[in-house]
Amino acid sequence: MAREQALLSTEIVNRGVEPSGPDAGSPTFSVRVRRRLPDFLQSVNLKYVRLGYHYLISHGVYLATIPVIVLVCGAELGSLSRDELWAKVWGEASYDLATVLAFLAVLAFTISVYIMSRPRPVYLIDFACYKPADELKVSKAEFIDLARKSGKFDDESLAFQSRLLAKSGIGDESYMPRCVFEPNANCATMKEGRAEASTAMFAALDELFDKCRVRPKDVGVLVVNCSLFNPTPSLSAMIVNHYKMRGNILSYNLGGMGCSAGLIAVDLARDMLQASGAGLAVVVSTEAVSFTWYPGKRRSMLIPNAFFRAGCAAVLLSNRRRDFHRAKYQLEHVVRTHKGADDRAFRSVYQEEDEQRIKGLSISRDLLEVGGHALKTNITTLGPLVLPFSEQLLFFAGVLFRHLFPSKASSTPPPGEEASAAAAPYIPDFKRAFEHFCMHAASRDVLEHLQANLGLRDADLEASRAALHRFGNTSSSSIWYELAYLEAKGRVRRGDRVWQLAFGSGFKCNSAVWRAVRRVRRPARSPWLDCIDQYPARMDA
Repeated sequence: MAREQALLSTEIVNRGVEPSGPDAGSPTFSVRVRRRLPDFLQSVNLKYVRLGYHYLISHGVYLATIPVIVLVCGAELGSLSRDELWAKVWGEASYDLATVLAFLAVLAFTISVYIMSRPRPVYLIDFACYKPADELKVSKAEFIDLARKSGKFDDESLAFQSRLLAKSGIGDESYMPRCVFEPNANCATMKEGRAEASTAMFAALDELFDKCRVRPKDVGVLVVNCSLFNPTPSLSAMIVNHYKMRGNILSYNLGGMGCSAGLIAVDLARDMLQASGAGLAVVVSTEAVSFTWYPGKRRSMLIPNAFFRAGCAAVLLSNRRRDFHRAKYQLEHVVRTHKGADDRAFRSVYQEEDEQRIKGLSISRDLLEVGGHALKTNITTLGPLVLPFSEQLLFFAGVLFRHLFPSKASSTPPPGEEASAAAAPYIPDFKRAFEHFCMHAASRDVLEHLQANLGLRDADLEASRAALHRFGNTSSSSIWYELAYLEAKGRVRRGDRVWQLAFGSGFKCNSAVWRAVRRVRRPARSPWLDCIDQYPARMDA
């Protein structure tokens, strides 16, 4: 009970003056109880730290042995003079042609096997983000006005959505398909879904192929993710048909995997490139807003209406070494976390029908807590792979202390006193591991909790807040709008590491780490070009 109460916060909300009834003219107030994001650094599970170190050791043990061998051989050779070394090699040793040839053959074979067995690095050549037409722009006031005119919502539902919009962090220039506001019409039809998806996907792919100067027939792997709209034939088949791609293309369509599916698609494309040697892979991440739209009265299902907006991103990956010189980034790590075994996590984002059998996406009150636990697991596994050794040492020492002495670590200080340094958990400084952060732009509250728990600065989440303000929550493509923001600002330099973090239904939390292989200059085509100079000041207006 104490643990549950610690995750709750109360807020007194002024509801204004009562317009009618026995209390007309009197001010009214309500108490709102909210569940906050748990401090996952207070409860890090040691098994996830071990998992991260297992990844690190399994990949680094070979490199760790090389300096030891060099040191031993260097010490041995350093004790000999040049004449003594020459005498040992040529004077005291005897060689025959067969021995020399056998040694060279074994050496060549070993080097060849090593080179062939090494997974090729995966490069991000370029990406493109869909920018909808201006007639699809909708302000917060226009959103409520159009929703009222559609006749699908009562006053209470409209007031609830208005309050969500006011604190959402979304600006007045995000995009929505107009079909959702049509009076007495069902927008979630196959015709509307195909029209919305094809417009977004083809626009992003046209720009991508043009920027990269790649023919669609050259693509060997295609991965498309869209959570709620999954027609037959699939969206990936729609793309193959539209661009007349080759018959042996490896195509995949991911559905129902939420806002984190974009990084799952990247991970799948990487595996397919390394397994098949296909050369080029395209990842398309989008969402059909007309299928997230809910015209009912249940509040948990009205939440997606206020946050989700139209968007799409297309990414070109390659594992061909010759593409290194034109690539922007190299993929270093992908860490995936799935909490679906827990019933609360599984149902935290759940598509279902309400009492009137109207289909919608229900957002649970447990979402922030579930997301916090998933984030805890993900960053605890990712930490040993990316943090400097000094940060790893301090973090691991703190985790070990709390694991061995849980009573001391969890002891609550008396009122008015601060926790001791020994009891307080050490928060790793992720700013020492990454230069840029692309956190999924779900909402303003989520970004604020992430910033507080990870100890990040306002500048670190500038790209996430800007993407949320300008484009809204574009689901799995939001992290690419954020990376496009960083590029449009000209901030990505050679060697910089970018952390993309996304989370979604299931419940899943996924991370991808990219390293810039060159300085990324301000692109000539970007969804931010017409407004990039107005940010971040525009968010404060």
